[in-house]
Amino acid sequence: QVQLVESGGGLVQAGGSLRLSCAASGILFSFYGVAWYRQAPEKQRELVARIPSGGFADYSDSVKGRFTISRDDAETMVFLQMNGLKPEDTAVYFCNAYFRSNQYWGQGIQVTVSS
Repeated sequence: QVQLVESGGGLVQAGGSLRLSCAASGILFSFYGVAWYRQAPEKQRELVARIPSGGFADYSDSVKGRFTISRDDAETMVFLQMNGLKPEDTAVYFCNAYFRSNQYWGQGIQVTVSS
């Protein structure tokens, strides 16, 4: 059974930081690319950052320079360090793992940035 479980969300003031974590199980983690997506109210889900298996990270323009994605293949974990948070970063954040046609999602975690 594949599980992706996010943690670390919450409420933070603008300019603050949060670190999201995602614990993965049930997959050959090192083979999978991993990513963070987010979905704000009444908006479409959007890609925030991703790291392919054995590849380099890339980011959406809206978070570049503020967010850092990382992975620990030994611990089957994915992280998203979010600095310089803005109110427009408020959303539900989802962990994602992908390999060829397989794709798995976490349940999502709320991040709220107050102005």
